[in-house]
Amino acid sequence: MAVPADPVIEEEEEEEQGGPTHHPSAPSHEFFDLSTTVDPSYIISLIRKLLPLDSASQSQSTFSEAAWDGHNTEEERAAPSASVSSDENLRSSKNKSENMDVDVSGEFSHPRGEYENTGNGFEDSGVSVGEDTWDEYGCILWDLAASKTHAELMVDNLILEVLLANLSVCKSERVTEIIIGIIGNLACHEVPMKHIVSTKGLIEIIVDKLFLDDPQCLCEMCRLFTVGLQSGESITWGEALQSEYILHQILWIAENTLNLQLLEKIMGLILAILESQKKVVDALLPHMMKLGLANILISLLTFEMGKLMNERLPERYSILDLILRAIEALSVMNDHSQEICSSKELFQLICDLVKFPDKVEVGNCCVTAAVLIANMLSDVADHAPEISQDLCLFGGLLDIFPFASDDVDARNALWSVIARILVRIQETEMSFSSVNHYVSVLVRKIDLIEDELLNQQVYSAHEQETGSTADARNTSLGRMISILNQWTAANENDENNVKAEVTVRETDVKRLLDCCHKFSK
Repeated sequence: MAVPADPVIEEEEEEEQGGPTHHPSAPSHEFFDLSTTVDPSYIISLIRKLLPLDSASQSQSTFSEAAWDGHNTEEERAAPSASVSSDENLRSSKNKSENMDVDVSGEFSHPRGEYENTGNGFEDSGVSVGEDTWDEYGCILWDLAASKTHAELMVDNLILEVLLANLSVCKSERVTEIIIGIIGNLACHEVPMKHIVSTKGLIEIIVDKLFLDDPQCLCEMCRLFTVGLQSGESITWGEALQSEYILHQILWIAENTLNLQLLEKIMGLILAILESQKKVVDALLPHMMKLGLANILISLLTFEMGKLMNERLPERYSILDLILRAIEALSVMNDHSQEICSSKELFQLICDLVKFPDKVEVGNCCVTAAVLIANMLSDVADHAPEISQDLCLFGGLLDIFPFASDDVDARNALWSVIARILVRIQETEMSFSSVNHYVSVLVRKIDLIEDELLNQQVYSAHEQETGSTADARNTSLGRMISILNQWTAANENDENNVKAEVTVRETDVKRLLDCCHKFSK
């Protein structure tokens, strides 16, 4: 299956047999630097081939020859357009992945409405063309829709009306997946997106497909909704999802699916809702909280943390990251943060993540966890005593600095948590052994502390303007100096040296003291 005007595509397609079963988001414009030519008349012919069978004979009144052949001039046929790549992130195949592994019918199943008149010029009693036709021609359009040039040509030549007509009568999950995939790529471009939201009945019938039990269809729908919520048309997409019935289905899928790809896509959709425009958030979030969003997110985090601690599956790390980002977004929302921030179970989970030893694998997740701890401590002070004596957590926070080196807000959160821990340490009232344990953690992390303090100079101009990190950092450095001085004074007693369980070198203590003095204000 290839675009005749580009023989390279044919070779690449042959290499892609057995490739992925869906198309992720359209690639960036830089991906299309190589020029190729696809005859506009060929794209138009592909659209024609996908007309519902019973509607093809009626199509001329709506899909006029003027509309479909208006791009057949010699100049436009020769005009270069964005290239088509056989990258596996673009090319689809007939193979299906694992099932959703849950039954989304039953109590929450939603009947597919009968669309007798969608205003598209078709009798929707027609029959969609077969899967083979869609695999041969629809998948080419799916790929081509990733190009802005091709996408705009398609909507100008009524591809959305053809897709809507097929969705209205389609019984095939594979065909539905391809149709939603094409729309998903079209939605990545501003002009086609405006056509999508203005096509009467299209978004409504797409939302209706959320109640299918095919994971690939659901993945493509989640991708489309996510793109929509991140676009300039987010309010329209938010309105399409605002029914509790629809939101219940979204949360139910997130809570129950065993398909990793679908879980990642549905979490991406939930995060897109939480990060959308205020009007969208205000319309959707109260319903989602009522339906148990906070508990679902904590339950999902519990499961992913169990997998991380016991199995360490790299394919699950992106899911863990999305869950944490969704919880973080929820933790700073007025009227809704309390339910998240007051959860002792959640607090323990994110502290366990900070203490996770192999942070290279989940560095971004640990940064988000540190920000969450800071948010929770700001909202619920009762958490602070629980962590003031946790040396493993203290060391884990210091380990996160390299992963947050270019994120001022994350570094601010780290210093904030560290300061809250250090101000609770009463070094003058502690035994030498206890002080020695804190100092041993500090000197083991001396390189990380020095690098972070040197790194802060790069951002010093920003921090002087906002004061975002300086206060917490200076508090932390002052407390470190006091603890190190207490250790130095107590260390002069040889008897204390003998009793110390952990050996700390005086040279390391002096080096850290000098560093703290240098950068404290």
